[in-house]
Amino acid sequence: MLKIVEELSNVNGISGFEDDVLKVIRKHAPEHCEVSEDSIRNLYLKPNTNTGEKPIVMLDAHSDEVGFMVRRIKPNGLIQFIKIGGWVESNIPAHLVRIINTDGEPVMGVVASKPPHYMQDNEKLSIDNMNIDIGANSYTEVLEKYKINIGAPIIPEATFSFNDKNGTMIGKAFDCRLGCVALLETLKVLKQYELDVDIVGLISSQEEVGTRGAIVGANKVKPDIAIVFEGCPADDTFENEHLIQTAVHKGPMLRHIDIKMITNPRFQKFALDIAKEYGIPVQQAVRTGGATNGGSIHISNMGVPVIVIGIPVRYAHTHYGISSISDLQNSIDLAKKIIKRLNADAISGF
Repeated sequence: MLKIVEELSNVNGISGFEDDVLKVIRKHAPEHCEVSEDSIRNLYLKPNTNTGEKPIVMLDAHSDEVGFMVRRIKPNGLIQFIKIGGWVESNIPAHLVRIINTDGEPVMGVVASKPPHYMQDNEKLSIDNMNIDIGANSYTEVLEKYKINIGAPIIPEATFSFNDKNGTMIGKAFDCRLGCVALLETLKVLKQYELDVDIVGLISSQEEVGTRGAIVGANKVKPDIAIVFEGCPADDTFENEHLIQTAVHKGPMLRHIDIKMITNPRFQKFALDIAKEYGIPVQQAVRTGGATNGGSIHISNMGVPVIVIGIPVRYAHTHYGISSISDLQNSIDLAKKIIKRLNADAISGF
């Protein structure tokens, strides 16, 4: 499982450019699943054990990560860019990035930062005055030698690592490549059970720019119920201890609300009761910011009960996140236990 996490973390895949992510997922897709795509680059995984006569449980995780895109190339060879997804602008300067050129090859660059010797007290940090430096000296050099044009995707440069002393992973794109791994592993472990539901896995595109893939995917799958796996931002390094709701090493986080969804309280209780029954550590959160694909899925079709199983990620939406392998495993275990317990009567009760 760690090998899959490493591959998915390291691969390039900002919103709208998820192709390489899907190649990795196809490689690791369960053998008993039929795999298909749509035009927005959603990936669907349908187990051959499905009957077509049972309620459909949709498992969702999004393939995209936050990043940037080339906006302009300046005469001196510096590259202006825009944000793809949510960033705190102070986290951007002085970091390495990969720009994918027209040949599909990465070109390394650094987000230029002004040395303190030249800073003025009243200078304001803004994406509008940031540049990426690839070492070029002219517009023509960027275009012809490096083959970088406007619209090129820009990916945070980071390499996955695992600390086996404390079970923590460090890398980029844990939001939501950890969710993708949880989805794949859940499908694998459920193969051995006779279920009262059919399952469809949705690896959805473009979540970070408005849950666009999930809108298309939910309309295609038409689920009766859904579980959204998410790499959710941890708050345990800056909140007061009594206010922490999403800590690393403390299990998956089940949110009651965010800005796009009030979680179905009956399905939420069902999940929390199962976690308690089996001793699976979970955390509960009331979120005042952020959202997930659940926001679009739960109002699709005629309405869908949805819960979010969040794998805590410290420093989400930056170059490097920190997460726990135990939180990932507990997320998979919880999803497995929930799905084994689901049937038509339970779903109608939600």
